[in-house]
Amino acid sequence: MLTAFLAVILGLVILVWSADRFVEGAASAARHFGMSPLLIGMVVVGFGTSAPEMTVSALAAMQGNHGIALGNAYGSNIANIALILGLTALLSPIAVRSRVLRKELPLLMAVTALAAWQVWDGEISRTDAWVLLGVFVAVMGWSIWQGTRKNSDVLGDEFNQELQAHAMPLRRSVFWLVVGLVFLIVSSRILVWGAVEIALGFGISDLVIGLTIVAVGTSLPELASSIIASRKGEHDIALGNVLGSNLFNTLAVVGIAGAIGPIPAGAEVFSRDMLVMAALTVLLFVFCYGFRGPHRISRPEGGILLLSYVAYTSWLLLATMG
Repeated sequence: MLTAFLAVILGLVILVWSADRFVEGAASAARHFGMSPLLIGMVVVGFGTSAPEMTVSALAAMQGNHGIALGNAYGSNIANIALILGLTALLSPIAVRSRVLRKELPLLMAVTALAAWQVWDGEISRTDAWVLLGVFVAVMGWSIWQGTRKNSDVLGDEFNQELQAHAMPLRRSVFWLVVGLVFLIVSSRILVWGAVEIALGFGISDLVIGLTIVAVGTSLPELASSIIASRKGEHDIALGNVLGSNLFNTLAVVGIAGAIGPIPAGAEVFSRDMLVMAALTVLLFVFCYGFRGPHRISRPEGGILLLSYVAYTSWLLLATMG
């Protein structure tokens, strides 16, 4: 059992490091090929920050650990909104100035509704998975269209500042891109093995392990980048990381895992996990649109999100113990 815990810790450490290298390399390489900062932020960085979830869930699905595959995706979405944005907003209120992000919020709500409808019958079938991947392609097409438009946007300006601050030669960009990808795969295999062994050792379902340890671990890159961006005043990057990651998780991560093999989804996935994920998404929409005030997530609202995560995690643990 000690070996399994060490494997999870080592896997998470390498996963976070490799995801950071992968994102920096990919973003810098895309900049060398003339991609706009907004497009890099929405597509390249969005893909990169969700790369841990993709590799972990795909490997888990190939090994038949469907609970980890599904729990990782939905658990990461819950952690992204409640834990990451909650903690970030407590440190510094998150102003929402980007028009693009305000368009992404209703899109995320629609995608969450689609996910809820799919798990209603207790399974993500291969047909469901291909529907998710089809919607993902459409969302990526929309993102590319948004990123290639000439209109300026705060999100694009913030990403441009970050790209200039982390500029590197093309050869080094490609090197870190490849190295990051290789270590992402290796660390994911270590993490999945350790998580499965812990679940077996304690008699806990792999779904709960996926929703907690694995989900928080694969969300660490978003946590680090959101806090750093917020402290720099780059609030739209902090929010953009979470919105982009949740869209990728719900569509691409679950879609890829489901295409590998149908994913069973017990009744608790809909009545507990999907309900919480949907409620948090609606809450985020209300906070960010600021119907009675400025477009921002205030400190009190951040506190509400963080308390929601504590309550959800406590619910999970009590259900497991019972």
